[in-house]
Amino acid sequence: MANHTATVNDTITLPKHDYLRLKKQAQAYLTIVARVFESPLWDPVDEVVADFKATDLYTDKFLEDLKDGLRKSSYSKRYANQTT
Repeated sequence: MANHTATVNDTITLPKHDYLRLKKQAQAYLTIVARVFESPLWDPVDEVVADFKATDLYTDKFLEDLKDGLRKSSYSKRYANQTT
């Protein structure tokens, strides 16, 4: 990108084609970010808890609380047990 920008009082002016390219890149970025951070939980609650248990790092009490919390969560109710 050639340096065709001008700065006046905290305002940057650039050619329309550069603006449109940057706008398109920003929209693509926002689309990717939205998909990454809204990825649904595809694994059933029991599988998630089993994965935690398999590490032998968590107490039974923690695992019970995890299972209870996952079952009660609106996120889990919305996405759990879906298939791709």
